[in-house]
Amino acid sequence: MPKMKTKSGAKKRFRLTAKGKVRANQAGKRHGMSKRPKAQIRNQRGTTILKESDAKIVRPFLPYA
Repeated sequence: MPKMKTKSGAKKRFRLTAKGKVRANQAGKRHGMSKRPKAQIRNQRGTTILKESDAKIVRPFLPYA
């Protein structure tokens, strides 16, 4: 049986936590930060855990993660 391929775009954007949740970068931080509230900029630092409905879409793309 051949190995399954991992989606290259997914492996660059997502990784799994120890409990199997999907961790992703925060969205909405590419440009236009001067228009955003400071609290929003602070809250969007680092990474976030995807909602379960979104994680179900991503998990099949990372078969060996």
